[in-house]
Amino acid sequence: MNVDPCVMVIFGASGDLTHRKLVPALYEMFCRGMLPASGCVLGVSRTPKTDEQWREELLPWVREHAHGFEPGSWSEFSRRLHYHAADATRPESFPALSDRIRSLDADHHGGGNILFFLSVAPSLYQPIVECVQGSGLVTEGRRWCSLDPEQRSWQRIVVEKPFGRDDRSAAELNRVLGRAFEEESIYRIDHYLGKELVQGILAFRFGNTIFEPVWNHVYVDHVQITAAEPMGVEDRVAFYDETGAIRDMIQSHLFQILAFVAMEPPTLYTAEHVRAEKIKLIDALRTPEDDQIDRYCALGQYGPAPDGAPGYADLPDVSDGSTTETFAALALFIDNWRWTGTPFFLRSGKRMPRKVTEVVIQFKPPAANLFRELPEFKAGRRLMPNRIVMEIAPRESIRVRFECKEPGLEFQLDTIEMDSDFQREFKSEVVESYGPLLIEAMRGDQTLFKHRLEVEGAWRAVMPFLDDRSRGLRSGIQGNYPPDSWGPASSDELLARYASEWNNESVPKEGSQ
Repeated sequence: MNVDPCVMVIFGASGDLTHRKLVPALYEMFCRGMLPASGCVLGVSRTPKTDEQWREELLPWVREHAHGFEPGSWSEFSRRLHYHAADATRPESFPALSDRIRSLDADHHGGGNILFFLSVAPSLYQPIVECVQGSGLVTEGRRWCSLDPEQRSWQRIVVEKPFGRDDRSAAELNRVLGRAFEEESIYRIDHYLGKELVQGILAFRFGNTIFEPVWNHVYVDHVQITAAEPMGVEDRVAFYDETGAIRDMIQSHLFQILAFVAMEPPTLYTAEHVRAEKIKLIDALRTPEDDQIDRYCALGQYGPAPDGAPGYADLPDVSDGSTTETFAALALFIDNWRWTGTPFFLRSGKRMPRKVTEVVIQFKPPAANLFRELPEFKAGRRLMPNRIVMEIAPRESIRVRFECKEPGLEFQLDTIEMDSDFQREFKSEVVESYGPLLIEAMRGDQTLFKHRLEVEGAWRAVMPFLDDRSRGLRSGIQGNYPPDSWGPASSDELLARYASEWNNESVPKEGSQ
């Protein structure tokens, strides 16, 4: 599928996401020859500045965050960057903005195509979309520019997370978007789906014969999905105190990983088929009874550190008595034929011992141990269950653990891991995950974007852990785990209730291949 030229309009051009992620990602795609030969970027924000001032403002961010920065390619790329000062929440701003878009489309041969990107606070989504709707910029395939009248143009919108803050607000935002754009023109972005190994989960499962036959409740004991960060909330206190770990990470990023790990095989790798299977998977998540919430969830909030660093509750701008969770662990069950009875554990937290995002597929032990009479097993050793670890960050790798005979004259068993490091094997260079997703949006491919029904279903699944039903879980949450730990004791108790223990290993076993 070709990448169409377009005018990409970024609302929130002065924001952190634009500086650190979007423009560096577009620059990387330009250097790789992925961007079309024509088209441009128009940043929109309220602060007055010229095109050249915006380019100078972006330069140090691109130097720091883009791979392979080179002054010559930046000079060429930056000529595509333009700026327009406007308050995009006010309808009176749009006549001049529309004229600027049309002028840039003619100058850069954008073909009448517009890709809007909402890189703004979620509270601004609705007024901006309503202004775009009333501006006449969205023509649903009719040409508004003066080029070939027979050629059809498109207008699409990319919506950044958080997509709502609960099930009701998400449904309302979907209605607002639906009044301005058709569903096939709405791209609900989650940058985790731009990560190589997240997409690689589908290749691992459905591109091989040996894994899919045992990918079910008969053989899998449980699944762990972890996203841990050693940092605290840092400078995001105001945002985070209204959000928390479930909204920030689990409902969005970790649910996307969950869907890829657990969904049924799609008929084809297309947006229609992949998203249909994800929707069915999310709809099959069990809703716990109101009096059983504590059996499915553990929440935590990090306390002060021994070196004097403040705990979450002591940070400036944290509301008094805040029960916002900086750590959350959920036990989820999927009520379908493939996964009935198999627990899926999702956890995410701040001030953890290390940064890691990974999936652990823990298999059941062999039905019988025919080595039970060997001395090591008489002494208490047990067969280690097979395990697959998919590490998404910071290292992209897949590790498979299995039992084997230790070399030597004696018949003794040992555990070994095969380790496939993707950067080592493919000698690939990591790219900013937003880049491939923006290219897919320009192509019109929604495979790696979320459908309306998927988003609303994910919110319904986590609401018991967010609304008044979670009040008991939040009692006494302040400081219930120390920094540099793996969360509160209730997290270990949650997993032990259904399985064994969390995978907290810091590195692959020495000698892994």
